[in-house]
Amino acid sequence: MSHIKSIFYDQVDRVCPLNEYPRPQFERDFWVNLNGEFEYAVTKENVTFPEIYQGKILVPFAMESALSGVERSLYPDDRLWYRKNFTLSKEFKGKRVILNFGAVDWQCKVFVNRQLAGGHIGGYNAFSFDITELVQDGENELIVYVYDPTDKGWQQRGKQAITSHGFWYTGTSGIWQTVWLEAIDETHIDSVKLLPDIDAGTLRIKTSVRGENAKLTLTVMDGEKKILKQEIESDDEVAMPDFELWSPEHPKLYDAVLTLSVKGRTRDKVKTYFGMRKYSLGVDNQGYTRLFLNNEPYFQNGLLDQGYWCDGGLTPPTDEAMIYDIQKMKDLGFNMLRKHIKVEPARWYYHCDRLGMLVWQDMVSGGKELDVVHAGVIPNIQGVLIPVASLSMKDNKYKTFNREKKEWREQFKDELFEMIDQHYNCVSICTWVPFNEGWGQFDALEIGKAVKAADPSRFVDHASGWYDQGGGDFRSIHRYILPVQVPKQETSRAFVLSEFGGYSQILDGHVWNKKKSFGYMMFKDKASLTKAYQKLYEKQILPLLDKGLSAIVYTQVSDVEFEVNGMMTYDRAVVKVDEHTVKEINRKLKF
Repeated sequence: MSHIKSIFYDQVDRVCPLNEYPRPQFERDFWVNLNGEFEYAVTKENVTFPEIYQGKILVPFAMESALSGVERSLYPDDRLWYRKNFTLSKEFKGKRVILNFGAVDWQCKVFVNRQLAGGHIGGYNAFSFDITELVQDGENELIVYVYDPTDKGWQQRGKQAITSHGFWYTGTSGIWQTVWLEAIDETHIDSVKLLPDIDAGTLRIKTSVRGENAKLTLTVMDGEKKILKQEIESDDEVAMPDFELWSPEHPKLYDAVLTLSVKGRTRDKVKTYFGMRKYSLGVDNQGYTRLFLNNEPYFQNGLLDQGYWCDGGLTPPTDEAMIYDIQKMKDLGFNMLRKHIKVEPARWYYHCDRLGMLVWQDMVSGGKELDVVHAGVIPNIQGVLIPVASLSMKDNKYKTFNREKKEWREQFKDELFEMIDQHYNCVSICTWVPFNEGWGQFDALEIGKAVKAADPSRFVDHASGWYDQGGGDFRSIHRYILPVQVPKQETSRAFVLSEFGGYSQILDGHVWNKKKSFGYMMFKDKASLTKAYQKLYEKQILPLLDKGLSAIVYTQVSDVEFEVNGMMTYDRAVVKVDEHTVKEINRKLKF
């Protein structure tokens, strides 16, 4: 294995990494970041609490990553423990104390002063515990227990594997997003949902509030200019005068403050933001069903984005690292990223919102490994699954897709809708993708309908690439190597090429493992890679715009471990394709 580090490795704050506010769409003034050194221990099952901790780990980097300082695997019969002491400041006096976790993979229990605060299942969603009754004056002890069988279990895990190979990457176990405390009043705002309506010129606001006889006030700002200030109900609609539309070319955001008061005294204040935009299907002048943005046809030109880092695993090394990936792809002329079977920290979506980058958000795949014989796919020489049988198979054959147990299917749905709920306010997310290439797929038609019912404001790609069940907003095709075949036009769905490309190059000094590196088509240098990339777009992609193609997703933003098919190397040090050529092609990819 290579020991390459990203260009951000030396910028990581080893005292308190990722110290920016972790939840930009629901921000309070006072909070305490607990990131930094924890003690860790790896034990076997049935240990009450470890007697000895084996070393230090840098949170929020998973133990498998280089930045954690541990860099070892967690096996299915292992249990991972974290311990850290903290002291509450005077600002917590008389307040409820909330302990927040951005994400912990996979199943965890949290203890404060050896008392159970709560547990959580699911490695990609945020969760919180009210620990007011468990904390004490002076020093407090936080312990987190983790069980994570990675690819030996049935849980949602994406591309994680205990032993990485092919397009299966190094596992992520335990805490991998920010851990933090906040102080809130007994009377407080629990949640807020924001839905812009550009046709009516309004913003719909739904809030959940704890406490009686509380008054809720909304203030909307355009920079330093106050747009409106008014008292609102828990489910209300406000007019937005003379608003500007949000788009990738003009990512206009409005700041909002929700203030909760009782008898004139402020009890809670939450800062958020929103953008006025609309995602919809429509028919263009040629009669093709297209993706519309703000009531106009808009070609979505994107990239597959795995969101992995050679030193941080699932965790970006720094806030600047997140910004770099998004801004670099935007500078190259792309307007969309497909976040591929991973959920990012909340700040990543914030940066897409403010920089102007559309997002397709995949659900994280799960279930046991696909039964390749019955599912009609075979692995090629690199272990990549290639479909060889009909992709019209019904997905209610739960055993075929390794989702035979009802509890597995129910857990998937719980995590899916929890993810949607937590990211509902993200301006840039335009598409939800419940399933990808049959991995753990089941009842995609029904689940796609349920996703659309939960969030009618966005597109749904119900079964990306394989095993189309005829639902969702997209006729979604994956095509590597072979030419793209234009499907029969549909009035209810747009034609999208949701994965293609994967052109590859091994760049010495910037690869994870040179001997085992692979890609769909390999090129020896930048010139030949660029020439092939240009030919692919000019011969296969550009001609399809006049035949109904509405969106594309090229594979991919960066190399990831053994995959060397990125626009950039895994360490983000080199853009492998000529940037001028990419920009010129992208200028043509518009209606």
